[in-house]
Amino acid sequence: MDGSIRLRTAERKAAFTVLRRGSDPELRLRAHILLLLDAGQPWTLIVAVLFTSSATINRWRKRFLRDGFEAVLSRSPRAPYRWWVSVILLWVTERTPRDFGFVRSRWTCESVAIVLREDLKVRVSREAVRRRLRVAGLVWRRPRPVPGLKDPAYATKLGKIRKLLRELPPHEVAVFQDEVDINTNPKIGSMWMWRGQQAEVVTPCNNVKRYLSGSLNWWTGELILTEGKPNQGRNTDLFLAHLDDLRRRLRRYKVIHVICDNAKPHKAKRVEAYLKRHGGRVVVHYLPAYAPKTNPIERVWWHLHEEITRNHRAKDIEDLLDLVFEWLSCGSRFAIETSIYNFKDKRGSLSGECVAI
Repeated sequence: MDGSIRLRTAERKAAFTVLRRGSDPELRLRAHILLLLDAGQPWTLIVAVLFTSSATINRWRKRFLRDGFEAVLSRSPRAPYRWWVSVILLWVTERTPRDFGFVRSRWTCESVAIVLREDLKVRVSREAVRRRLRVAGLVWRRPRPVPGLKDPAYATKLGKIRKLLRELPPHEVAVFQDEVDINTNPKIGSMWMWRGQQAEVVTPCNNVKRYLSGSLNWWTGELILTEGKPNQGRNTDLFLAHLDDLRRRLRRYKVIHVICDNAKPHKAKRVEAYLKRHGGRVVVHYLPAYAPKTNPIERVWWHLHEEITRNHRAKDIEDLLDLVFEWLSCGSRFAIETSIYNFKDKRGSLSGECVAI
């Protein structure tokens, strides 16, 4: 049987237009197949050149012979809606496989197909399930972890912080404080690599960790850092050393308002004694519990990990810290990346504007 086809001049020109200028790769493949068949090329050559299969070639050849040129180079209409699609959308977004007797925590297309077959008597393949989920707008990606608890006094605490920032006088300053850990064991992130070859990130045999305590100036976006001592964790000593650095760096202000989370080192008795000893020069305010989004410095740490500590190749902790401080010095002013505190301060400038670093 002759496996070639015959295109009219206008059809050949249209196929070349799709092949050379088309944006849809599927339609460009179909046009290429038609042009090679029209040129009388053997199927083995077409398979080798286009990296396709003889079944694909035969499918579009038959479609051309049966329905004509336009049927091949036009997108097929969407498959008709199936009533069970809305059911599986509910399953994969709001239910878990354990609700249906599976001993697993995440859905797969195969497990959805099994439940459809056993509970609803609908026989579909896992590939059909995957296509329907994608058409409905679902994607397979890593979820974002969020705290499972919420502070019952969230609104009250956040309201006090917002009021403080809104009414902050020029001779006082507010800073958002938090600690970050720097590890010689690199955090792993996406990177460019050759297809079919998985890149490698060398990790040290023994992880070395160093804590930094930082504060983000509400007025200026300046980041003030205190480096912890070797083998010093996130403890009260580091927090008190950072408060000392704040007093030295922010001498022009009569009162320094330190806004921080509810970690134990921030609420220790030694901190209370320190604040009392300095007679109101430093005032500590606590953010709502389980609410990292309310602390803008968290976004600075996110950028730090994203741009420096992920996949790093520093040879030791000192080399890594040099890289961290170099990055921080290049961006010594950081925008407040949250809409929680979007309002105008008394000086008329917009503080808390959502701007990427």
